[in-house]
Amino acid sequence: MDLTTITYAVRDGVAHVRLDRPEGANAVNPTFARELREVMLAIEFDDAVRAISVTAEGKVFSAGGDLKFFAAAGDDLPRVASDMLVDYHGAMYHMNRIPKPFVAGVRGAAGGAGISLVSAFDLVVAGESTKFTMGYTRAGMSPDGTSTYFLARHIGLRRMLDLTLTNRVLSAREAEEWGFVNRVVPDDEVDAATAELASTLAEGATLSLGNAKRLVYEGFDSSLEEAGEREGSVIAKMMATRDGREGIAAFVEKRPPNFEGR
Repeated sequence: MDLTTITYAVRDGVAHVRLDRPEGANAVNPTFARELREVMLAIEFDDAVRAISVTAEGKVFSAGGDLKFFAAAGDDLPRVASDMLVDYHGAMYHMNRIPKPFVAGVRGAAGGAGISLVSAFDLVVAGESTKFTMGYTRAGMSPDGTSTYFLARHIGLRRMLDLTLTNRVLSAREAEEWGFVNRVVPDDEVDAATAELASTLAEGATLSLGNAKRLVYEGFDSSLEEAGEREGSVIAKMMATRDGREGIAAFVEKRPPNFEGR
């Protein structure tokens, strides 16, 4: 891939994705959206990738949409924005569908399309001074980036409306208390903590993790009976896998399991 706004490398089962447009606060423009989608496709079809670590270069994870770029688009802005969101939302759809865990490491700030991106990850590590804000209505816009789907589910409807309508700023600790962030660490430890968590997941029962991820997301919108039937079907299949048999045997034999992702 010929990337200009993102760097991508796979090491020891972990795909290391780094937003790399620090001079523009890693803001979202058509190039970034297209490249993010390309990266998601690469991750989806690379069997060597077992978990994903996503961090950002510079002081800000992502300031949101590139308003300077949008202003320069003039009357062509609706078309440009619509085309960009095909790629940006497509990246979110792929991320959610891929049966591999995504871990985000957030430093500085995430606003607008940036907080939307963070909300689509499976796990989030944040630096202790990180700030989060929606910011859309402050600029006369409405939410995008799938935030009304993911963020509302993470924090609840009333809090989502609060963030969206008032543009209040959440600290990292508040975001953790609200269930939006999983871990808060010192700012200078974010990248390492994110990579370490992704590495731990990559070393685990990745087939199990992928199925568990899908069950959780699908279960949220299911009836009790639908969720139960789906769980029963999937766990029965897992028991027939090599990792499923190994996990049971290791527990009975009181030894560490040796998972192979199959």
